[in-house]
Amino acid sequence: MEKVKVVIWGFGAMGSGMAKMLLNKKGVEIVGVCDRNEARVNKSLYEVLGVERKDRKEVIINDNIDEVLTEGCCDVCLCATDSFTENAFPRLKFALERKVNVISTAEEMAYPQAKNPELSKKLDKVAKENGVSILGTGINPGLIMDLLVVCLTGCMTDVEHIEAERVNSLSPFGPAVMEEQGVGITKEEFNKGVEDGTLAGHVGFRESIKMIGDAIGWDVEKFEQQMKPIVTSVDRKSPYGFAAKGNVAGVNMTGQGYVDGEAKIDMKHPQQIEPEMEGTHTGDYIRIKGTPEVNMSIKPEVEGGLGTIAMCVNMIPQVINAQPGLKTMIDLPVPRAIMGDMRELIKG
Repeated sequence: MEKVKVVIWGFGAMGSGMAKMLLNKKGVEIVGVCDRNEARVNKSLYEVLGVERKDRKEVIINDNIDEVLTEGCCDVCLCATDSFTENAFPRLKFALERKVNVISTAEEMAYPQAKNPELSKKLDKVAKENGVSILGTGINPGLIMDLLVVCLTGCMTDVEHIEAERVNSLSPFGPAVMEEQGVGITKEEFNKGVEDGTLAGHVGFRESIKMIGDAIGWDVEKFEQQMKPIVTSVDRKSPYGFAAKGNVAGVNMTGQGYVDGEAKIDMKHPQQIEPEMEGTHTGDYIRIKGTPEVNMSIKPEVEGGLGTIAMCVNMIPQVINAQPGLKTMIDLPVPRAIMGDMRELIKG
């Protein structure tokens, strides 16, 4: 059987990380990369990554997706370009119409039914018409604050209240995430961005809450979300962000999903660059009240950048094997590390 063929669309922190992971896996090959960054265009994939090409086929980074992604050129396209379904939609549709399966890092694509039901229907229709499937996933949303929560309810006879908390570092993420979280801006600029809706903060609470509700049969009738700045008292610098003393190093996000008039799903998510510089220790926590009560703690956090990279790569077989259409993490077999030959996990 031929190797599983992959195209990567977007070669920033996440896309390049996926490439590095794929180069260390058996039975899979990267056949194309599309990226618009002038510093990378027309350069060898291996040169940009700083790894030896060895006996692999040359892959030159191209800024023209029409040349990179042609009909049936690959088994799956890893799309790492956007956070929002509406922005990602044209690219996702383009890939699906070329009869290529898609895995997107766009946070809203983890459960696009929550905010963009009409676009979700369109993506499902296009995917089915072309005999392929599409999935949005990552570390969060995609696993820690939603799929893992759903899995833990599987050992319960009754669920009364769910709280998911993720205390994490933003340091591994790229410039787009830094901008979304307000890293480096003043507190006044942060508050203005929250007020006028130009500051995104963490994208995914609505999607995670809707995914959990639908999975266990709770009708979430209302969603609320709050954003507060995390102001640093020291200069902080990460690979893609900088916050001077007195400016914003991250955002403290909270959110609630209401069921029968009661907040039954609580989300808590303070995230910032270099949190250890001021004594904040990362971790992931899930607390579920019910029968029996479930309490889970992971310390330190599951590293966000590597986690998102791994989720996208490790879900490749499940997406290729899936029936055509729009899929979510609660539709497919659970993620697992791929330590053998990826081809052995492909059915048919």
